[in-house]
Amino acid sequence: MCKIEDKLNDVLSRYSESFTAKTYSDDFNDTDLLMDAFGITQELKSENKQYWGRELGKCWENLLRDLFEATCADFEPPKRFGADEPADFFCGKDAIDTKYRVGSGDSGTLKKFESYGKLLTEEGYRPVFLFLRTDNLQAALSKMDAGGWIKYMDEDTFTYVKEKTGFDLKSWLIKLKEDEIFKIDR
Repeated sequence: MCKIEDKLNDVLSRYSESFTAKTYSDDFNDTDLLMDAFGITQELKSENKQYWGRELGKCWENLLRDLFEATCADFEPPKRFGADEPADFFCGKDAIDTKYRVGSGDSGTLKKFESYGKLLTEEGYRPVFLFLRTDNLQAALSKMDAGGWIKYMDEDTFTYVKEKTGFDLKSWLIKLKEDEIFKIDR
């Protein structure tokens, strides 16, 4: 497991450096395990919620992609279907898209959620969303349902990840918070 942890530590190290260098609003008052690993408070996040949402989302995607790539023999990178890349990566027949949270309700985004799910299903895949947070926009979740996506959030996400990879990402993130390895200086 040491090699896996080294790979995941590399991802968090890059983001920790980026977060420390950044000079910085969120309505949801709870933190999450990824915020906790960096020591990001809700107060800090609220100073520039668009920045933090984008960066934490990209970090979440990179952590999951690298973990699945390191542990799953049937991992595959994103695939193009015409001009579209409807999932972040594949694990066997699961087409996995990662989201820190979904808050966009613009019509183009909502239509993609539905059409990408249907496309992946038609191609023989099981579309799966892995969310870290639970404060997601209901309209977006409804469009995902209409597209046939299976959605995992919070605890269910960590359970799915552990079952697929054999790695306890939740415990690992909790330990990072306790050890303050990637705590940003703010």
